[in-house]
Amino acid sequence: MKLYNNVIIPDIGLGTWLTPNDNVASIIVDAIKIGYRHIDTAQAYENEEGVGKGIKESGIKREDIFVTTKVAAEIKNYKDAKASIEESLNKLDLDYVDLLLIHCPVPWDEYGSGRYNYFKENVEVWKALEEAYNAGKARSIGVSNFQISDLENIFSHCVIRPMVNQVYASPTQVPFELVNYCKEHNIVFEAYSPLSHGKAKDNKIIQEIAIKNNKSFSRICLKYLLSKDLVVLPKASSYDHLKENFDLDFNLDSKDIKLIDDNN
Repeated sequence: MKLYNNVIIPDIGLGTWLTPNDNVASIIVDAIKIGYRHIDTAQAYENEEGVGKGIKESGIKREDIFVTTKVAAEIKNYKDAKASIEESLNKLDLDYVDLLLIHCPVPWDEYGSGRYNYFKENVEVWKALEEAYNAGKARSIGVSNFQISDLENIFSHCVIRPMVNQVYASPTQVPFELVNYCKEHNIVFEAYSPLSHGKAKDNKIIQEIAIKNNKSFSRICLKYLLSKDLVVLPKASSYDHLKENFDLDFNLDSKDIKLIDDNN
């Protein structure tokens, strides 16, 4: 897919949440060998060093890998955000990342509580991201877990508009209102945990479509989300699962897509 600043973002990425720093490098080497060219990490994952190591060990040119990291959700001021961006680049051992995100509009322990919106604080953090973008330390910038009100706050105060919003989405739980809003504002929507932490395999409709198409449940889930023009970030650790999630050279027919739509 193409971001509004013409940066190309691969539509299948490797999620590394809960992948230990000691193990992630070898997984990334395997993933890149299979064909992945998009790696997603975050300060909160505590594996940026391993991710950087894996990218180097892959033997692929830096410019051929799309790397995402995220400013920790608990960082809510310009000074700390600026310092944390430098820390991420140092840990990754990279001169730049391809995508830099605010991980969450509120600290994680307040997520979903509605206690406070952090609008003012997010504008401060966003200014640090804009500065990194203008300095060439990030080829694109965006947000994660932002709802419409959070996005509108950034629109009202920013110079550079977010290019990406990374949000939880699986075939049984697509936030279509937010997806459509992002599309209307030229924001690419990334789906993290697209397999619903494995729970999607228990859905009867997805099971039936998987049997009909002779494909695994994970491939059906990912192909469905791709059909909605979302970037998908499946997580895997074994070589076989990495390969399975990347092998999406098939099509779902419109009836299958509608069945899943109606199941949301």
